[in-house]
Amino acid sequence: MNSPRSKGRPSQALLSRKKIADSALILIEENGYEKLTMARIARHMGVAPSALYNHVSNKHELLILVEDAVMAQVETVPLDAALDGSVAPLEAIERWAESYRAVFARHAPLVEVIASVPVSGAPRAVQMYEKVARVFELAGVAQELILPRVIMLESFIYGSALDVNAPANLFEVPEDYE
Repeated sequence: MNSPRSKGRPSQALLSRKKIADSALILIEENGYEKLTMARIARHMGVAPSALYNHVSNKHELLILVEDAVMAQVETVPLDAALDGSVAPLEAIERWAESYRAVFARHAPLVEVIASVPVSGAPRAVQMYEKVARVFELAGVAQELILPRVIMLESFIYGSALDVNAPANLFEVPEDYE
């Protein structure tokens, strides 16, 4: 028989920003972004909604946590390899982009959210983008063209990730179409 929990704070923290982000990701994947609420996350985690606000101030801050958790799933080892000279920059960018697409294909409902939430406050996302920029620079891309190139590539990645989940018959034309 389990003894009841003693009063006061538990010896180990029940919540953390990472645990909140992980729960939010699970709920988004199950129910979609539009049904994500602090109350649902709290219920999922078995805590009172007020407990979440000790770790995140509002839904916007929650979305930044989610963005960072998703971006942390993108493989950056190829970028590191390019920066240490063991992989060509183009190959590194290709491998990074493939990983980025695969992550967002699994998290397609988050594309719109992630694409519209600033990266400030998402340290792993910022770190990833800094590596990408350094690899572009290593490849000889002029400083003022790096951000436009990243935006262009990211737009392609997001569109491709969404396309993975598109219906197979998307381009079928009816026989009676004129």
